Amino acid sequence: MIELKHFTEEDIPQLISWISSPEFLFQWSGTGFTYPLTDQQLNKYLNEANKDGAKNHAYKVIHLESSKVIGHISLGSINLRNRNARMCRVLIGDDDMKGKGLAPFMVNKLLNIAFEQFDLHKVSLAVYDFNTPALKLYQKMGFKTEGLIREASRIGNDYWSYYEMSILGREWRSLINN
Repeated sequence: MIELKHFTEEDIPQLISWISSPEFLFQWSGTGFTYPLTDQQLNKYLNEANKDGAKNHAYKVIHLESSKVIGHISLGSINLRNRNARMCRVLIGDDDMKGKGLAPFMVNKLLNIAFEQFDLHKVSLAVYDFNTPALKLYQKMGFKTEGLIREASRIGNDYWSYYEMSILGREWRSLINN
């Protein structure tokens, strides 16, 4: 189905091509990047990621049947002392692969890395309240809503609210073992 491999410099142009507007970039990355997304921003992101001891690991999503890179996902804010991290920057960018049910596989692969490779206890995320498909996916995957953070992000003249969600390692293991 899919596999995750570390995101590399050669993946930058494709990721940039998937980001179509300032609003979409903000929805995907929060305050992590500014529009337009550039090689320089992504190179800085990569320079701080994907190494032993790094607090961020960025992954490209590879569709195994076609060998195409179809998306991106990352595990950020890794805190080994407290054994937690944040799942972020989840994207199926390839239009031909959207709506094919691949997102649960991406999330599960990342949770496997978080809980098995990094031996984390908790993975959290933020998702904007209007992103109903993502909310439903995360709930289905076992994430619990911890709260609504109201009007926390300013986009133009609007304010967006987001849900803070998380899953514990034991909850994830229970789901995959049943």
